[in-house]
Amino acid sequence: MDTFIINPYRFAAAAPPALTVEYLVIAAGGGGGANRGGGAGAGGYRSSVTGENSGGGASAETALSLSTATTYAVTVGGGGTGSTTNSGVGTNGGNSIFGTITSTGGGGAGSGSGNNGSNGATGGSGGGGGADGGGATTGGTGGSGTTNQGYAGGRGSNGPETYQSGGSGGGAGGIGINGGSVTSTTGGLGVLSSITGSSVERAGGGGGGAGIALTGGTASGGGGAGGDDGASGSSGSTNTGGGGGGAGSGNFVSGSGGSGVVILKYPDAYTISNPGGGLTLSTSTAGGYSVTTITAGTGDVEWT
Repeated sequence: MDTFIINPYRFAAAAPPALTVEYLVIAAGGGGGANRGGGAGAGGYRSSVTGENSGGGASAETALSLSTATTYAVTVGGGGTGSTTNSGVGTNGGNSIFGTITSTGGGGAGSGSGNNGSNGATGGSGGGGGADGGGATTGGTGGSGTTNQGYAGGRGSNGPETYQSGGSGGGAGGIGINGGSVTSTTGGLGVLSSITGSSVERAGGGGGGAGIALTGGTASGGGGAGGDDGASGSSGSTNTGGGGGGAGSGNFVSGSGGSGVVILKYPDAYTISNPGGGLTLSTSTAGGYSVTTITAGTGDVEWT
């Protein structure tokens, strides 16, 4: 009789793929400035998605090699507040965090009230400066962006109040524009990503607020449009990190920044969880990968 020996390794399950996680971590946008105020800066933009870019003209970062049964901290930044008075400035947006990756909140924008426009704040992308209010020599300066996350905001215009506008906020994909005397300023561009399967532009800067007889600056990538003469600025869109739009001439409200977002892509052999709660998240699966979008909160994630 023949004797058969069964190899115990022949039917062993294949080892799962490495837990390599691509990420898109976008901070919240800043709030716009008052009374021909600047548009706010977009939240900092960091990406490790193959073939795409981070903010500020940087290439994609390296994906993270992570471990199962280990927790990684996550925070989704909240949008900066716009001004509710005719001399107020916007506040910076909140940082977004995934493990060792931190994206910096967008810079709040300067106001156009007073004899000189106030300056935009430094952030992931910088806030735009406000226009001057009485024929001064300079408008407010634009805030600086953070290296490899975003661009600087534009300067507010100078000269008589008529026709002057705030500088626009910087975006992850382009600088803010200096305020002018003919048209209001368009917010800095965002950056496109297809991490969710569809190409979406996020982290655009807010448009500058308009002086007398002007319309507010436009915006893309989730940024809020600047207010027309005698109108409020628009807020940045939720979960885009877009900057808020500056208010137009007069006592009007400027836009708040759009909240940030954290998006994670990893092999679908793994399951993500939020031990302890605190995060709002959803997961979709296609083509051998899962994509988890985290839209709010602070907490931990882990994989099994």
